[in-house]
Amino acid sequence: MGAEGEKSIAGYIAVWAGLLGLTAMTIGGSRLDLGYLNVVVALLIATLKATLVCLFFMHLKDEGRGLQLMVLATLTILALIVGFCFFDVAVRYQ
Repeated sequence: MGAEGEKSIAGYIAVWAGLLGLTAMTIGGSRLDLGYLNVVVALLIATLKATLVCLFFMHLKDEGRGLQLMVLATLTILALIVGFCFFDVAVRYQ
């Protein structure tokens, strides 16, 4: 195994450590009483974890710009739909 193999293993270990840190942040954030911001914090942390998984374990960072833009557009539309659902639920029960 050459230097490139060791570099990729070190990268995977760093991403794994980042995922563990974000999981610890998820657990810590669940114990805080931030009101409605608990959901926002949890979704932000989950988004960061999903981004790490997609970029490094699904090798999206090594793909072409076309595929990266399609994934970004899809996730943007998903974020808009989820945001509109949260807005609808927040307004509905006032």
